[in-house]
Amino acid sequence: MTTSDVSADRFDTGRFEADRARLASLSYRLLGSAADAEDVVQDAFLQWQAADRRRIRVPEAWLTKVVTHLCLDRLRSARARRERAVGAWLPEPLLDGDPMLGPADTFEQRESVSLAVLTLMERLSPLERAVYLLREAFSYSHAEIAGILDVTESASQQHLHRARSRLTAARRRGGADEVDPASARRIVEEFLDAASSGRTERLVALLTDDVTAISDGAGLTGKLLRYDTPRRVAAVARAGFTPTRAKRRFAGGTPAVHSALVNGAPALLFVLGGRVIGCVTFDVVGGRIATVRGIAAPARLARLGEAWRRREPEAPLVARW
Repeated sequence: MTTSDVSADRFDTGRFEADRARLASLSYRLLGSAADAEDVVQDAFLQWQAADRRRIRVPEAWLTKVVTHLCLDRLRSARARRERAVGAWLPEPLLDGDPMLGPADTFEQRESVSLAVLTLMERLSPLERAVYLLREAFSYSHAEIAGILDVTESASQQHLHRARSRLTAARRRGGADEVDPASARRIVEEFLDAASSGRTERLVALLTDDVTAISDGAGLTGKLLRYDTPRRVAAVARAGFTPTRAKRRFAGGTPAVHSALVNGAPALLFVLGGRVIGCVTFDVVGGRIATVRGIAAPARLARLGEAWRRREPEAPLVARW
């Protein structure tokens, strides 16, 4: 290999790395899994290395197309259809500030990476999901989307219309409230205090009339656990947030409880020895909690846990749960 070949290879590698964060963000939005998104980006890098890059006129467009089609292949696979059945799957949560969540300049971009919308997008076909995200989160024109997906502009417009209609029908009126760190901390403090008080009425007052609680059962049940009605959710929350010897034995000790923002939503993190062993997120609508998600399966918390270890967190809400 000549010196010029080495320099060209370094330039091409640098060109890919400059786009890595955007490609990872697109993959995460399409797949709802940080681990799968990282695999897709690595596969795209291998294709980039193997390609005749002298014939690639617009690297960004070429890479976007490769990554999108790799994600679509995964979404269409038989394994994905089994694992991601509507109502049987939760997206992987990410700590705010994770570059995989970007871009986040507009409301549409921030909403598209919320756990609520990532879950709702499971109702869309793979093509509808791709068109919706490329248009709403990444501002591609229908002409550009048509080129990426190998469809006509008219088909792209139709997919977008169906995606918007399905999401509008599925999401709550007005959507979840946007919250800042101070508001998020207040919400989780109120929930934690009410859940620990032993008084169901205090919890019920924090919940919407159509509240839903969802748990992955720490990955032990093979299916999601779902609870509806304010009193049922309040009872489950009281039981879940009451520490016992059995729970501490299962956790391996006595965790601290921290406030955080996860995918833009208020969250409680259970942290033991620097490891995040549990995450509870809250969708807030009209100032009250509309959805509670409990995530404790280790595979779903891997990237969030790595990000947490690199931070200097504020003092915990509860030092020893």
